[in-house]
Amino acid sequence: MTDLGEAPRRILVIRHGALGDFVLSTGPFRAIRSHHLADTITLLTTAPFKELAKNSRLFNDVWIDSRPGVFAPRKWIALHRRLRDGQFQRVYDLQTSGRSSFYFRLFGTPKPEWSGIAPGASHRHTNPRRTSMHTLERQREQLEVSGISHVPPSNLDWMTGDLAKFPLRRPYALLVPGGSAHRPEKRWSAAHFTELAGRLDAAGLRPVVLGTASENALGRQIADVGGLNLTGQTTLEDIAALARGATIAVGNDTGPMHMAAAVGCRSIVLFSDASDPALCAPRGGHVLVIQIPKLGNLSVDEVARPALEVLDQ
Repeated sequence: MTDLGEAPRRILVIRHGALGDFVLSTGPFRAIRSHHLADTITLLTTAPFKELAKNSRLFNDVWIDSRPGVFAPRKWIALHRRLRDGQFQRVYDLQTSGRSSFYFRLFGTPKPEWSGIAPGASHRHTNPRRTSMHTLERQREQLEVSGISHVPPSNLDWMTGDLAKFPLRRPYALLVPGGSAHRPEKRWSAAHFTELAGRLDAAGLRPVVLGTASENALGRQIADVGGLNLTGQTTLEDIAALARGATIAVGNDTGPMHMAAAVGCRSIVLFSDASDPALCAPRGGHVLVIQIPKLGNLSVDEVARPALEVLDQ
């Protein structure tokens, strides 16, 4: 931490990953900002998170990592020069991948202080159990090695959207039936989501379906029971605002469910054996994880029961 009167230090934070990974790291981001209040902090991330990171005001600058491939020597040289010329005194590698650890070698000599797992790092996280820890616990322990003792929960309080543009009717429930297109085993079926939507609507909770534009047909199918299809119509800020006003959110293991949990929305997150909630489940004050080896075997009753219980609370 910089003492008053000292010149600000230059700090680099590395975080790529998917939306859920980024949301889970917002607590560590805040911890780093609090520890370096007078310092200049740059985030190295990927393009989808540029505006999100800028709007958080946790960083002085946001750099986009092109993540060059093996056969892109010019891009590697450009990245090497940019990192070297950044004159960073400390790096927090929250990605801790083989790629981000290799970046340690791209810096000149002397190397900056380095929080991560790269060989030779000054603040190396060496817990042999780190790969079996949840992302938040792993990053908290990593930062503790670096002298940061308090890491707050994930927080998206800077994300606000204009909900007046949507024909909402309260109370409503958010449904997130999509996810990675190449990971169908992580998705509960459209038929099950449609039946759940019908039950929620009958109980007085209007289903509101979220997703990408490519999931519009799925959204229309589910919303046909009387809900609202917003697939392809929401920004990340809108999703955060919608989650704050929702009675409950139900969805697969995907980014918007991390957002819902982070803003305090009661959330039911569905997991198959394709991913381990002990490592990556959304975190928040009201999160229920339902895991079953194959989501196709998860009945609507098992999801509808806890979802409708919120009406009695």
